[in-house]
Formats: sequence, structure tokens, C-alpha cells
Amino acid sequence: MGRQKGEGARSKSRASSSSLAASLLPSGSAAAAVGFGGYVGSSRLDSSISGEDSSQFLDIDSEVAQHLKRLARKDPTTKLKALASLSALLKQRSGKEIVPIIPQWAFEYKKLLLDYNREVRRATHETTTILVTSVGRDLAPHLKSLMGPWWFSQFDPSSEVSQAAKRSLQAAFPAQEKRLDALILCTAEIFMYLEENLKLTPQNLSDKTVALDELQEMHQQVISSSLLALATLLDVLVSVQIERPGFENISAEPKHASKARATAISFAEKLFSTHKYFLDFLKSESPAIRSATYSVLRSFIKNIPQAFDEGNMKTLAAAVLGAFQEKDPACHSSMWDAILLFSKRFPDSWTTINVQKSVFNRFWSFIRNGCFGSQQVSYPALVLFLDAIPSKALSGDNIFLDFFHNLWAGRNPVHSSNVDRLAFFRAFRECFLWGLHNASRFCDSVDSISHIRITLINNILVKLLWQDYTSSVSLKDQDSDQPLRGKAMETQNIKYPISYLQELGKCIVEILSGVYSLEQDLLYFFCMAFQATCQGLLQEKVVTEQTTLNMEPIIKFLSLVDRHVNQKGEAWPLLHLVGPMLSTSFPLIRSLDSPNGVRLLSISVSIFGARKVLQELFSNNDAVSRDPPHDKESELKLEYFLQVYKETFVPWCLHGYNCGTSARLDLLLALLDDECFPEQWHAIITYAIDLVSSKVGLGSVDSNHLAVLAMLLEKARNEVRRRKVGEDSFRRLGSLPDQWHHELLETAAVSAAFSLPPFGTSDVQFVCSVLGGATEGNLDSFVSRKSVILIFKEVSRKLVSFILDSSFNSVKLASDLFTYVEEGLGLESKNPANVVEMARFALEILEGSFFCLRALDEESDLVSRISAAVFIIDWEYRMTLAVDDALDDESRKRIKVRLDICELAHGYQSKIRNLWKSFSRDVRKGIRSILICIIRSAIFKEDKLETNKIVSLCCPMMIEVLECLCQDQYEEQNLLDHLLSKGDMWPWWIIPDFNSLKGPAISDTERVYASACYKFVSLIDNLISKLGFDKVIAGDEMDTPPLPTKDTTNNEVTSRAWLAAEILCTWKWPGGSAATSFLPLLISFAKRRNYSSYGGFLDSIFNTLLDGALVRGENCAQRSLHAWPTLGEDMEDIEDIKEPFLRALVSFLFTLLKENIWGIEKAMILFQLLVNKLFIGEAVNTNCLRILPPILCVLVPTFCQRSIRSSGCSNVDVKPDPLDEKQIQDTIKGWLQRILIFPPLVTWQTGQEMEEWFHLVFSCYPLRAVGGAEVMKLDRNIGHDERILLLDLFRKQRHDNSRSIAANQSPVVQMLLSKLMVILVGCCWREFDEEDWEFLFSHLRCWIESAVVMMEEVAENVNDAVTEQSSSDNLDLICKKLEQIVLVSDLSLINITKNSLISFSLFCGILEFQPTEDTDNLNPLRTERWDPIKKQILESILRLFFSTGIAEAIAGSYSYEAAAIISASRFCHQSFWELVASSVIKSPAHTRDEAVKSVKLWGLSKGPVCSLYAILFSSRPIPSLQLAAYAVLSTEPVSKLAVFGEGSVRCLDVDPSAYQESGHLDISPEEDIHLTEELSYMIEKLPYDVLDIDLAAEQRVHLFLAWSLLLSHLSSLPSSSAPRERLVQYIQNSANPSILDCLFQHLPSDLCLMHVLKKKDGEPPKVLSEAATAATHSITTGSLLFSVESLWPIEPVKMAALTGAIYGLMLRLLPAYVRGWFSDLRDRSTSSMIESFTRAWCSPPLVANELSLIKTANFADENFSVSVSKSANEVVATYTKDETGMDLIIRLPASYPLRPVDVDCVRSLGISEVKQRKWLMSMMLFVRNQNGALAEAIRIWKRNFDKEFEGVEECPICYSVIHTANHSLPRLACKTCKHKFHAACLYKWFSTSHKSSCPLCQSPF
Repeated sequence: MGRQKGEGARSKSRASSSSLAASLLPSGSAAAAVGFGGYVGSSRLDSSISGEDSSQFLDIDSEVAQHLKRLARKDPTTKLKALASLSALLKQRSGKEIVPIIPQWAFEYKKLLLDYNREVRRATHETTTILVTSVGRDLAPHLKSLMGPWWFSQFDPSSEVSQAAKRSLQAAFPAQEKRLDALILCTAEIFMYLEENLKLTPQNLSDKTVALDELQEMHQQVISSSLLALATLLDVLVSVQIERPGFENISAEPKHASKARATAISFAEKLFSTHKYFLDFLKSESPAIRSATYSVLRSFIKNIPQAFDEGNMKTLAAAVLGAFQEKDPACHSSMWDAILLFSKRFPDSWTTINVQKSVFNRFWSFIRNGCFGSQQVSYPALVLFLDAIPSKALSGDNIFLDFFHNLWAGRNPVHSSNVDRLAFFRAFRECFLWGLHNASRFCDSVDSISHIRITLINNILVKLLWQDYTSSVSLKDQDSDQPLRGKAMETQNIKYPISYLQELGKCIVEILSGVYSLEQDLLYFFCMAFQATCQGLLQEKVVTEQTTLNMEPIIKFLSLVDRHVNQKGEAWPLLHLVGPMLSTSFPLIRSLDSPNGVRLLSISVSIFGARKVLQELFSNNDAVSRDPPHDKESELKLEYFLQVYKETFVPWCLHGYNCGTSARLDLLLALLDDECFPEQWHAIITYAIDLVSSKVGLGSVDSNHLAVLAMLLEKARNEVRRRKVGEDSFRRLGSLPDQWHHELLETAAVSAAFSLPPFGTSDVQFVCSVLGGATEGNLDSFVSRKSVILIFKEVSRKLVSFILDSSFNSVKLASDLFTYVEEGLGLESKNPANVVEMARFALEILEGSFFCLRALDEESDLVSRISAAVFIIDWEYRMTLAVDDALDDESRKRIKVRLDICELAHGYQSKIRNLWKSFSRDVRKGIRSILICIIRSAIFKEDKLETNKIVSLCCPMMIEVLECLCQDQYEEQNLLDHLLSKGDMWPWWIIPDFNSLKGPAISDTERVYASACYKFVSLIDNLISKLGFDKVIAGDEMDTPPLPTKDTTNNEVTSRAWLAAEILCTWKWPGGSAATSFLPLLISFAKRRNYSSYGGFLDSIFNTLLDGALVRGENCAQRSLHAWPTLGEDMEDIEDIKEPFLRALVSFLFTLLKENIWGIEKAMILFQLLVNKLFIGEAVNTNCLRILPPILCVLVPTFCQRSIRSSGCSNVDVKPDPLDEKQIQDTIKGWLQRILIFPPLVTWQTGQEMEEWFHLVFSCYPLRAVGGAEVMKLDRNIGHDERILLLDLFRKQRHDNSRSIAANQSPVVQMLLSKLMVILVGCCWREFDEEDWEFLFSHLRCWIESAVVMMEEVAENVNDAVTEQSSSDNLDLICKKLEQIVLVSDLSLINITKNSLISFSLFCGILEFQPTEDTDNLNPLRTERWDPIKKQILESILRLFFSTGIAEAIAGSYSYEAAAIISASRFCHQSFWELVASSVIKSPAHTRDEAVKSVKLWGLSKGPVCSLYAILFSSRPIPSLQLAAYAVLSTEPVSKLAVFGEGSVRCLDVDPSAYQESGHLDISPEEDIHLTEELSYMIEKLPYDVLDIDLAAEQRVHLFLAWSLLLSHLSSLPSSSAPRERLVQYIQNSANPSILDCLFQHLPSDLCLMHVLKKKDGEPPKVLSEAATAATHSITTGSLLFSVESLWPIEPVKMAALTGAIYGLMLRLLPAYVRGWFSDLRDRSTSSMIESFTRAWCSPPLVANELSLIKTANFADENFSVSVSKSANEVVATYTKDETGMDLIIRLPASYPLRPVDVDCVRSLGISEVKQRKWLMSMMLFVRNQNGALAEAIRIWKRNFDKEFEGVEECPICYSVIHTANHSLPRLACKTCKHKFHAACLYKWFSTSHKSSCPLCQSPF
């Protein structure tokens, strides 16, 4: 019976007892039992069973008995399981087997109905259903014991339980008659059971220990359900006999029905008396009990009225009639039933009580409080209650006034719902009309009846409802400071909802209708109040137009009246209400010219009709000059109506222009009558035009009268639209615009449009009102089409006059498009002021009639020119803003005059930009044609703007034209074709017929044209980036052609391959280039499409470029002095090609092959095509010969990659396409044989084409880097025959070269020979003999040494320049001088040296990767005679490396800008320096040592270390040089010099072996170390600056490289050496810990994901994964080189990997340092993430490494032993000495070393507690302060013990012999007490105590 999940005291579906009784009866009967269902209750049942039942219990099945026994448990879960099991058993048993169970079940059933859990009660009824279904008729003997609780359970508060109870009863008695018979048979038992229930208290409700709140709730539900059961039982049993409804369908009256009725009445009277009329239950706190009590009382009033006698009537009357103090809405329904029935049955009961006190006062409070929330129930009952009140209980009209005032006070207009509001007004209307109709019930005389009615109307209807309505509506619609009069003062701050006001007004109108139906004269009193209100509003002072809102309450009220009139067709509103009010107010309206009054009059006319209203006006108004004959009940006659209209209303409404004009014009149009519409409109226009014409002066019409006329036309246009609505609109006059045309109006409109400046203020408004079209649906024009065209032609003329006066060439050139207009321009257009005014006038007209212009589709030329003019003026506005800074004052002043007009056009264009597409196709085409000409003129001929500005203006303009004027892609493509069409200045390189090509610019004029073409290509580039490559270049593949037009001959849109070729030939343009912008877009386009859709497009581009390159081949300058051809590697090398077509072709081909758009097969086709073009018959095609080398540099690597991929698939070198491969090799061999015909290079002369053929052959041997940039390798498989030919060619140069080519021959010859050597070393080295090698090395060394001389000379010149200018502040001078110094004049030497470096790199690679089987061969390469030469070459390369670094270091000592000049100069030869860096990295240590020494002997201002740091921290670094510098700095012999300063190096130069042997730990603190200047700045100061910069900034990279160097050197030092100790101490004291903050800036976002990923078993993000892997690797290996090598190019992932590696190595080498930083973190989330990262990725390998080092450490002492437990991460250290000893356990935490190591003593022997604690603390300090391996900390702690046992005195401050941080001994002794202290301890004591005395004796130290 408990309440779960918010179960209320009574279910929402629980009805009163009367409604339940009706539901229980058969159809048509109020007393038939329909299963007694739908509602449920509860009861306490008798727990005793008879002896017969006990005996039957013995026969119950044991299993069933067990489940029945479980039902007595307290746990609801156990009961539910038992009921489920019992139900299953009952289904399996027969009826005879179940019958013995019934007595015991009846006992349990009664108890289960009292259960607090509703699920238990529901399951009980389901089990009962199974039981009664099984036993059938055998239930009869037990029915009386079950029927009481069974009936009671129908009223359970839970609907689920009640439905289950109903189903169980229907299962037992399926027929309705049988259920009623069962109820009649058990009447006495049911009443006895209910009587017992009503006697229950919470205390005796249960025999089990139950919570008090549950008992109280159970008791309330038992009482309420019992009361409802009693009420329903009386309705069923008593009403069946009294009313006898529903028995028509029953054959005979139920048996024993009379006896049951008598029994029911007897029991009921007994209960009524026993329980004191149930009045005590009305005092219950439970709403359910009170509601059920009202139901019982209603049932007694209805069924047993005799129970109410004189003895109890007074008490019951006070309780029932005074029940309005009930505040719970749940009780109000049953309360009203009881009150209404009681008052009807016992009307005399009102006289037994004090009505005012007991009833009315409570009733007033009840309705004043909004019926306490039961509006839907209580408001409909009010009129019934009034009708039920006896007349003698009411006295006078005060009762009615009090009723309505209290009812009104409880309405809650703001927060009530719509349904509550509707119920209130319905009840108010019903009660008010009831009061009027039933006044005679409470009055004797006619006068008193009339008095009551008049009082109600005046006090309630007028002063309450009407006053509230007028004030509420007024305040709702205005924010006036003057509230309405009267009670509006009280409500002026209340804002009522609109729905409330509507319902209030509707209520008033319906009351007035009811009053009119009752007695017409009663309307007089309201009508007088209505007139008074209107008069008061009309007499208010009119200040602004906003005050017309004061009339809103009246106007809204009239709209409600209008709705009522339309619905019911009553005439009283006009005759009695509005008519008299207008008649009395009309003179006042005219005299005051009040907008309020005029508006009121207009509304009245629209409601009641013009002639009826005028009839009312002139029938009651003597002020009219001429009264026509009239009839009060009819309309005004037509002729007099028209006369009054013309003579009175037209002059009055058209007079003046003020705040009332709009209202008067509304009235004028509202008075239009269909019968005389033409005459009325003629009168209006004639009078208005006469007013305008009479005021003509100085060539301009009167603005005020023109404004009135314009306003009238706008309102007339709205009237046209209104008249079009309706079934008969097509027959109604005035529904068509043509019916409003007038000759005078057309003349005036055309005259106004053709007028000249100065213009009137209303001229534009008038013209726009005539034309219409201000909005899309407002297209009704009041003039003919011919006049409209005349007006717009004048608009066009005025706009063109403005355009022709522009100072911009591109705007002025538009005159060619408007020649027909220019001829009509008069002298007035030459005046700039007039031009501006006329343009403003035209634009304003256009803005006000845009949609009218759009409707002129047939006049496409006119419309397109006007529209284009708007675009052109907007274009001038944009250019004016862009050019403003570059103008002089005079030009700026002139342009500013025009700027306002341009800005106006710009604003107008912005508003309508989405409407241009709605124009017709021809109009849009005309606009596009004009605008494209403007854009092209701006690009080619505009000279007032810079290129970037003009392009930035033209691009959005073109996009806007596309968006605004093109409806589909065909129109877009046609527009682009028009833009790109051939002209005098475009295109520059290629004519778009795919055949014609143009030559380079020669004359100055052509150079100007070329400059314009660059601007045009820049525009196209911008369009591609905005619109897409597909649309601009590819032409958008289209499936369906557009509809054909008369001037369209070909609807297909082809791709613009010629445009792509033009862009590629242009190569660079302002703001972009082919390499950076166009080609990436081309590749993106190709990757998105199928090859079949774009293959022809790409072929067209290639063929166009190839044809151009062949034609222009004679202009292709050879790259003779360039280094090895590397076009297959980088786009930057392609820029060296100067010929546009060849450069475009090579870049195009390179990009397509690189991105795999074209594959091997396509490359082979192209190769064959080019080879075929090399010869024309037998003659060589010279142009083709010149363009082939760069093309082959791109094609050949493609073939090589195929060979490499195929060879990687198998151990056997199988060629995949033998025919293709053989064809290529045969071609190359043919070219080699042709070269062999030529004489040696030393005899070379110009004009022999030998150089071109050499370059052709060289391009067939591409190089590629193997393993990064370290080893160069030829990238093509070469056959034996080909190698023989190459070797012959090489030896031909050697045999015929008796003298050194490098020293005596021209640069061209040297370059060709150097390239030939690269090929020979790469592919023919096996065939070299000693002479070949000697020839090779001599030239390589000579060329490289020449470069060394040149670079060292540069360094010396830089040194001299900086030294000379060191005291000068002239930065510009020194920078210019440095730029001249670093400028390499002889590029050939650099390129020759580069080829030499490539050859040397190939040579080194051969030595490194030469197969082992060749070691036994007699190969001259294996002899040691070449090692000295190799060493010399390497030393020369290192000198190159150091010389450029020294130059930058020296320049950097002067200024940052000077150093930037040196670093920038290296980018001119980046590949050269990358080769140098590659050799430096591979150089051995001894060679580096020699190079360092030679640099030191050089004697410049900066040394080798400074040069390396200058390269490493360069402002414009080359990654390979940075890596080389790092590699040299981080390895011996340079690493020590790289970290420590000169003085520090000398003091730290100690033999490590001697150090280890001595075991000496004392380091003097006075001997501080110093890092190099470059490193100390990075370590100490830079981290603070780096925290706020970009994560990929150079400064951040430099910082991490500096720490990598420092940590690498620290890792290389011996664990216990003095340099390591001092370096660690330096880091601890001086290094900025913000470096760790910088490291974790690269990981935070990914760290946040780490926890989630772990839970989901997902892969970590790449950044986190790389950082974690690097950290683990650095911890394991103790090195950072792997991470630095892979750092470049800088990327977030690589930076994260480097930071992870640094962090991991810091954890290994500086654990205490990292722990100190971590403990200072204050951000919990940050520290938590860092700890999670460390625990997951760093701590496991670090702990494993520490435990491994401890396990393998040799402590070499029998007194000390260490054991390791890797599973527990513990170390046990045992120290024994003589008879003492102790065991210490060192535990490493999971997040070591962020969390400190824990040390605990588990055993001690012979050691005092004080000393044990001191030793334990010392061990803890050693392991926690150790910046290094824990094994070393344990060793030092052990030595500390040894020192103590040796008698060394401990430091009195730290109680340790060896200092825990710097491991020094106590050396500073007090002169007084002689105690020795650690220097660090003493320094800390002095600084913290602020004293300089001895800590022990306090004497001065």
C-alpha cells in the first residue's frame, strides 16, 4: 500500500464515489455493477480463520503451504517471489486441488491488501484471478469472507492495483448481473468490513514493526478507500431501488435487492450516527480523506436524506455550506457536488446558520483567491451555486456587488493559463447575465429590479470591466507617462497578456449583446460611458503621432464588435453605441484634427460602411452646412453622399501635411464606395493635383502637397491589394491598378522625373509612389507602361551623366557602352554639382521602385544599362576607398563630393544583391556584358591603383557578378569565357586557339601590356582560389546544355587548357606563382577526378607547352655553370630555367609525375615522343636538343623508381619491362657514341653543339640520397656496354689532358668534366685503375681547396670589416659591406665544388657499402694509398664548414642583422652546404681534431666552438648544417670545449681513472665552473622568454638543442667524476627549471586524452606516442642523438619527440632536479597529467635501469651488501661493523623519480635509536638529493658511514660527514670551538639566520 515514485494520496484517475457508481452499473443504469472496476482501495482484514478452515489447511499441498507461509514475511521481494511461485503452481493444479487452499488464501489475502508495497498488492490480485478462474463455482462457500476486502480493493489509490482487482472480480463473475447479485448477497459483510476499517487507527493497523510514516500513510489510504467504497456502495444498492434505472435490459429485479437496500440503509444510518456525520474526517490533514468524506456526504444527501434531521441540520449546514475554506484543489470537485446537492435538497438549511459569517465570507475568500487553483472545476459551478441559493438568503444588491468584486479580484490576469482564463470569463459572463435575468427573485418592485440592473451595469460592467479594459489595452500598447483616468492609476504598472485583453473585450461585447436582448434601454448607461471615454481621449493634447495609441483601447474594442456583428448580424453596435458617439464627436474631430478621432472614424467606416456611418453623422449633427434628406433607418442617398464626400471630406483630408495626414488619408480611402468609385477617385486626384500645381514656384512643385499625394498613392496601393481579396474581387471597382490611372497623375509623374536640380524634398517619394515596386509584392503602378519607360530612361540618363564625370579610367571608359544616352545629355549635366544631385535623385528613385524596373522584361537594354550603372557606381566606391591614401588634396576633395553617391549605390547594391537573379536571362546577360568590360578595363587600363589593390578589388567584384547574375553553371562559364576572351593586351603567351604562340615583349608598349597580363593572371589566380580550379580552368563538366538562346551557337563549355598553359608560362605574378598556388590546385583537381575525365585536358596543356618550348628553343640558355642537374628533386631548381615555355613544361611534368598523376607508361610515351622530335630527318633539331636535358631530368627518375621498386621485390635483378628498358638504354648509348666522336674537352670550342650533347647525356643519370643526405647514389641501372662507353669517354679526357684542367681550363670545361666524374664514380668505379683514381682525386682536391680558399677569404674579410667597424654605430654601412663580402662572384667554382662533393660522397659510400667479397680482389680502391688524400679532402671540407660558421659568429658579435646576412647567403647555395654538412657528419674524430686545431691557429676573433654555435643557433638555419654542428659539438674532442669555458676546462682536466682509484669526493665549492657564453645564456635565461612563443619557433628549437648538448655531455662523464659533480651542482643552482614547463607545452592536449584512451584500450595520439617512445629510448640508451637527427624539418610530432627524449634523459641524469620542479607545481591538473605520463612511460624503464645498476654495482666491502627485488621495486642495504649493523629498505615509487624514494629501517643491532634515526635520515637525504644513479647515492652513503667509523667528524649542521648534495667534506673550521662545517651548510646557515656567528659557540666566524 506504499507510495512509490511520487505516488500521490489519490491517483489522478480516481474519481468521486458517484462517478464510480455510475461506472459500476450496466449500460443505461446508474446502479449496475460493471465489475466495480477502475478504482481500488485497501482494507484491514480479519486474521482469524474458522476451525473448518483449519482442518482444510491440513490438506494443503506442502509446496503450496510453503509458499503461503512465505507470504507472511516482511520483505516485499520475498512476497513477490512467493506470489509468482504460487501463481505458477495454481496454473498447474486442478480446481478440486485448489479449493482447500481458499480459506488459507483468504486469510493471507486480507493481510496482503494492507501491504505498503503496491507491487505486492497488484501481484496479490493477479494470483487471485488465477485462483478464482480455476475454482469456478466452488468459490461460493467462501464468497462472504472475501467480498468485503474484495470490494474495498476496488478503490486502491494505485491504478495498477485497482485494475488488477477489477480483473479478478470480472474473472469470478463475468456477467454484470452476477456481479451485482454477489454484491447484494454480501451487503452485510461488506458494511461490517468497512465499519471495522473506519474504526482503525495508525497504531492498531499492523501487527508488525512498521515505520510510523508508513503507518500513517497506510491509515490515510485505508480510510479514504473505505469512505469511497461506502459512498459507491450506497449509490449502487440504494439508487437501484429508488431510481430503478438500467433495469430495462434485465429480465427481473435482482433477488434479495429489497433486503439488501434495507440492510444498506440500516448500516448507513448507524455509521452516520456512530461517526458523527463523518465531520471529523473533514478535519483530516489528508486531502484524500477530505475528498472521500465529501463524496460520502453527497451519497447520504442523495440516497438517505432522512438521516438529515432537525437535530443535526445546523451542524451539517455549517459544515457543508461553509466548506469553501477547503484549499486543496483535489477536494473541490466532490466538495461542489456536496454543496450543490445539499443546497438543492435542503434549501431551508440556509436559515439555520449565520449565512454571512459561515458561508459568504468564506465564499468571498474562496473566489478572491482564484478558487485556490481549481478554476476548471469551480468556475462552472458558480452560476449553479447562485441559482441554488434561496432568495431569502440574499438581501439587496450588495451581495451581487461583493460577489463580482471578489470574483474579479481572483482572476490573476498575468499568470493564469489560457484555459483558466477562458473558464473565468465564461463564468463571469454567465453570472452577470444571470444576475440581470434573476433580479426579480430578490426584489419586489419594478424600480428595485431596475436599480439592481443599473447598479450592476454601472459598477461592474463600466467601472470594473470597461475601465480595466481601456487602461490595460492602452498600457499594453504604449509607454506613456500619462495613464488613463480613474482606476487606471492603480494598474498603470501592470502588463496584461494579449490573450487576456482579447477575452476581456469579448466578454464585454457578449455581455452587451445579452443586455440588449434583455432590455435595450440598459445599453444607454454603457453607451454613455463609452462616449465619455472617447470624448476624453479626443480632447487630449496632440503632441506627436505616437499619442494616437491612446485610441487603441477603443479601436481594439471596435474590432471585437465587428467580429460580433459579422457572427450575429445585430444592429445595436451602430445604432446605440458607435453611431451616437461619432455624431457627438465629429465636430470635435474636425476642429482638433485629431489623428485619434480620424482613425476612430476610419475604423467605424470599415466596420459599418461609409454610407451608414455618414447617415449617422448627419442625422444627429447640426453642424453640417447642408443637411440632406435622410431616413434614420436607411443609408445616405448616393447623390448626397457623393456631394458630402467631395465638399467636406476631400478638402479636409487633403489639407496640410502634419501628423494627422496619414489618418485623414486612411479615412478618405475608407469612404470610397463601389457605386461611385470613379467619381470619388477623380475628385481626389483633381483636387490633389490642383493643390500641387497652385504652389508651383521656381520650377519645382510644392513638397508638402507632393508628399501628401505620394502618401495617398501608397495607401491607395494597399487599398488595391485589399480589394483584390474576396470571391467577387474581379468584379469590384478599384481591384485593378488600371482603374486608378489618371491622366493628370501621369503628367505630374513624368514631369517630376524629368525635373532638374534643385529637387524638392518629396519629388523622389512621389515618383516612387507612382511607379510602385518598393517591395516584391508591390508591383501596382498608377501610370501606364509608356510613362514608366519614360521615367526609367530619364533615370538612366542621370546615372550615365554621373559615370561620365568619373576620374577613374575604368569607370570613364564605360561611356562607350552608353553612347546613345550621351547624345541626349544637356548642358546641365556638365555642371558637377548638378551631376551629383541628378545621380542621387536617380538612385533614390531606383531604390524605391526596383521591382517595377524588374517587371520591364521586354525593355532588356534599358533595364540592363540601369542595373549595370548601379554596379559601376558601386565599383567607383570601392576604388575610391582603395585609392584614398595616394591622392592629393584637390583630387581627394573632388572625389569626396562623389563619394556620398557612390556609397549610396554601394549600400543599395548590398541590399538587393540577392535579387539580381530574378531578372530575365536577356537582362542579366546585358548586365554581365557591361560589367566584364569594366573589370577588364580596370585590370588593363586603370593607373591609379597598385597591382595588389586593383586585383583585390576586381576579384570580389567578379565573384559578386557570378553570384548575383548567373543562375546556373552555363551562365557562369559563359561569363568566364567573356572575361578571358582575347583582346589587345591578353593573353600574352598563348592565343586560345591552341595553335598560336606569342613572342616575348620587346617594345616599351609591349612591356606595359606584359605588366597588365601579370595583373590579369593574378586576378585569375585569386578567382581560382575562391571559385575552385574546376570552375575556372577545367570548365566544370556539364551534362545537360542550357536552353538555347538566339545568339548562342555552341552551348558546350570546353576546358581552358590554354589558360593553364598561359598561367604556367607567366610563372610568377603579384601575390602568387605557378609553383606555390596553381600547380597544387591542378594536382588536387586531378586527384579528385577519373583520368578519363581530365586526361585530354592535361595532354592539351602538355602539347601546348611543348610546342611553345620547341618554337622558343633557341632562347633556352644552357645551364653550363650549374651543378649536377637535380630537377627531379626540387621545384626550386626549375626556377633557374629562364625560358617561360620550357620552365612551364618542366614544372608541369615534374608535378604530375611526382604526384603519380602520370605513371611509368605515360612517361615512356612522352620519352619516345621527345626522342622522335630530336631529329628532323638526318638533321638535329637544335631547339629540341636544348630543351631535352631539363625534361629528361624529370622523366628519367621516373623510370629509375620503377626499376628500384621492382628490384626490391626479388633478390634477382629482373627488369620488369625489358623492351622499354632496352629502348632507353639504346637511345642513351647512341647519344654516348655521338659524344665520343667529339674531340676532348680540352680542345672544346663554341659552336660545336658538344655542350648540349653532354648536358643531354648527363640528364640521363639522376642522383638520389640514400639514408637521408648522407650518401649519394646514381639512380639508374646501367648495362655493361653503357659503362664501357662512359669509361672510354672519361679516359679520353684523361689521356688527352697533359695538364691540369682545374687550373688552366675554362669554367665550362671544368664543369662538364666534374659532372662526368660524378657519373663515372657512381657507375664505373669497379673498372677504375690507379691512374683513373689519381686523375679523379687530384681534380677533386684541387676544386675543393679552391672553394676553401674562397670561403676562408670571406671569413677573413668579415673579420676585418667587423673589427674596423666595431666602434661604429652605422649598422647600414657594415651590413652593406658584409653583403658585398659574402656575394660569391664566381658561381662556377661553387657548382664545380658541389659536383666534387657529390663525387666524394659517392666515393665514401662505395667504401662503406662495398660488398665483403671484394676485399680479396686486386681493386686499386682497396689500397691504403688513397687514405691520406681522403683525409686531406675531409679536412678541407671541415675548413669550409668552420669558415662559414666563423664568419657568422664574427658578424653576430657585432649585431643580429649582420649575422643574418651571413646565414642568408648560404641559402643561395643550400645544396652545396648540405653536401658539406653530410661529409662533416661522417668525418672521423681525429680529422675533426686536426680541423679544430687549424682553426685555432688561424687567429681570427672567434674560435671553432663559437663557429659551431653560430651555425647551430643561426637565425636562418639550414637543418643539415645544424645537425652537423650538433654532431661535432656533442662528441669528443669538441664536446668538453663546447660545454665549459676555457678556465673550467683546465680545472676539470682530471684523469678519470685516477679519480676512480682514489675515491676522493672532496670538491672545493670555491672553484665554480662556468659554461660557454652561448650555452649559459640558453640554460639560465632563455626559458622564460620561450614560454610565450610559438611551439615551432627557432628560439624554442635552439633552447632544446642547448639542453640536448648539456645532457649529452653530462651523460658522457663518469658517474663519480669531479666534472660531473660540478656540472650537476651548476644545473641545480643556476639552470632555469622553466625548461620543464617548456617541454610539457608540447604535450598537454594529448595528455588529457591519455586517461580516456587507457580506459578504452585505444591507441594513443601520435604526438603522445612519439614523445613516450622517445622518452623511453633516451632513458634506456642515455643518448639524445637519435631524436636530434630526426628533428628536421620541424614538425609538432618531431618537436614532441625531442621534448620527450630530453625529459626522459633528465629523469635519468637529474632526478632530484626534476623532482624539485615537480613539487613546486601548483596546478593539480597539470601535475596529475605529468605524473600519469611519467608513471606510464618513463618510470618503468627508469626503475628497471636503477635496479640493474644497483644489482651490478661493485661496492667492494665485506661490511656492506645490497639485494634487489625487481618485483617489489625494493633495495635492501645491509651495513655491519663490528657488533653493530642495520638493514635499510629503499622503496621506489610507481612514479619515480617525481615522488621521493621511501627509506625504512627494518632491523638494527647495537645502534642507539638516535643514531639509527640519524643514519636513516642521512640515507633518505642521499637518495633523494642524488642527481644521478641511485647506486651512486648508496655508495656515497656507505662511504659516509665509513668516514664516521674512521673518526671523521660530521658536520654539526647536517649531521653528515659527506654533504648530501655536493658530496664535499667538512673543511671550514670555527677558530673558537674548532668544529668543521660544510661550506654549503654554513652558507645556508648564514643566509637563513641573518648572522655570521658559529652555529655552536656563537662566536664570530
